Amino acid sequence: MSDRVHNTGQEGKNVANNGSLSGAVIAVAGAGGPAGHATLVRLAEAGAVVVGADNNPQRLAESVDAARYARGGAVVTGETVDLLDLRSTRDWAARIEEEHGRIDGLVHLVGGWRGSATFAETDLADWDLLEKLLVRTVQHTSLAFFDALQRSDRGRYLLTSAAGASKPTAGNAAYSAAKAAAEAWTLAMADGFRKAGGEQGPRSAAAILVVKALVHDAMRAERPNAKFAGFTDVKDLAEAIEGVWSKPAAEVNGNRLWLTEKP
Repeated sequence: MSDRVHNTGQEGKNVANNGSLSGAVIAVAGAGGPAGHATLVRLAEAGAVVVGADNNPQRLAESVDAARYARGGAVVTGETVDLLDLRSTRDWAARIEEEHGRIDGLVHLVGGWRGSATFAETDLADWDLLEKLLVRTVQHTSLAFFDALQRSDRGRYLLTSAAGASKPTAGNAAYSAAKAAAEAWTLAMADGFRKAGGEQGPRSAAAILVVKALVHDAMRAERPNAKFAGFTDVKDLAEAIEGVWSKPAAEVNGNRLWLTEKP
């Protein structure tokens, strides 16, 4: 069961042959958040057909509208999809490929955070939540989109992760462990692409974009004196996401692409 937000204008045909991603069909999971908002805009500006999913219909509609306005005639749609249900996620992938004939990317931006003051105060209920948001959604989207991405001549699965997965802190045990698990799952997917490519190398790629944390304009407005040292602006993340398609699959497959200093 899903609700769909469509762009029904005919102008979409006018931008099909423009931009670095013209002709590409890219799905974005977690499209309603600030990172999703920026990513939908950037991909639309690059000429891609963009299909977003989020569990918040209002935020999703705002992101879809922003992407359409950023590039007049851009083909941008959205659906509220239950990414915690594998069948629903597979159905979403099947609808995209049936409607557009191909899928060239899945950008995973589903987020969430829980932490504690000390390691001893860690609440395992935080793990229960984060395992669903940060791990299970990665499992479902990767399994649902793998075959379609493998059929593409430029398929990409991109996970946004955190530096804490490589260097956990005491108060972020649940969060860091969930991120590390999501990274491991994504790297296993990358190995699947490598093996499917055989001697010629992978046709498609799975990669991880690593940030310390993300920042956006609303955060800066709320905390005008904050430094946000080492944080990655969501617009810079979106630019890095677009740039992955300009690199050969073999160059990015199975790699962590650092957007912050390595710990």
